[in-house]
Amino acid sequence: MTVAFSDSGLACSGRFGRALVSLLLAVMITACAGRGGDIPYDPPGFTAPDPLANKLPDLPTVLGPGDVIDVRVYRIDNLSGEQVIDNTGRIKVPLIGAVTAAGKTTDALGADIAAALGARYLQNPDVQVLLKTPVARLVTVDGSVSQPGLYPVNGEISLMQTIAMARGTAQGANPHRVVVFRTIDGQRMAASFDLESIRDGEMDDPAIYPEDIVVVDGSSLTATWTLLLQTLPIVALFQPLR
Repeated sequence: MTVAFSDSGLACSGRFGRALVSLLLAVMITACAGRGGDIPYDPPGFTAPDPLANKLPDLPTVLGPGDVIDVRVYRIDNLSGEQVIDNTGRIKVPLIGAVTAAGKTTDALGADIAAALGARYLQNPDVQVLLKTPVARLVTVDGSVSQPGLYPVNGEISLMQTIAMARGTAQGANPHRVVVFRTIDGQRMAASFDLESIRDGEMDDPAIYPEDIVVVDGSSLTATWTLLLQTLPIVALFQPLR
C-alpha cells in the first residue's frame, strides 16, 4: 500500500489502502453523528412542566427620562396629575419640589413621594404612581451576530437572552469574547464575557440593561470594533475605558 499527501488530501493505493480510507470515513461520520454529552436523551421523568413553572416572572418596569407617569395622591386633586420625567430623571411635585424618578419603579417612586409628603404636610398620605406612556428602552447588539441592531428591552434580561434576540451568533463568531459596554456613574465601562462558560455554568449570565451595547467578537467585526476589543482584558468585571 502507498500512502501520500497531496493538495487534494490523503491518497492511498491498494486494496488495504481503500479499506483504510473506508474505515476512516466511517469513523468520521459516526463521530459527527454521535449524540454524546452528559445530558440524557428522553429520560422517563422528563414530563410536561407544571402549569406555573413555564410562566416568566413579571419584571418591574424601571422609569426613565421621557416616561409619562400619573401621580395620584388620594383625595387631594391639586397634588395629583400627569408628569413627564425630564432629561435629568426628575419630576416636580407640588409642596415637595423636584423628586428623582429615573431608575425607580412606580411603587418605589410612590413610596418616596408619600414619605416626603408625610414628613411635613400630610398624615399617612396614599400615593400611587402609574406608568402611562413609556419610552422605548433599547439595547444595541453588534458584531458577529446573525441580526445586529437595536432591540427593545422592558425590564431586566440576561446576556444570553440578548444574543438570542439577535438570532444568535453568526458564522465566524468568537463566543469566548463578548463585550458589554455600559455607562456607570458617568464613566464609560466595559466587561468581557465567555458565552461557552456561561452555557457550562462556569460563569454567571450577566444582566443586560437599556442603553447597553453588546458586541460579539468574530470575523464580521468592523475594524473599529476589532481594534477596541483587542485592547480590553477578558474579565467579567466592568472597567473604565481609557
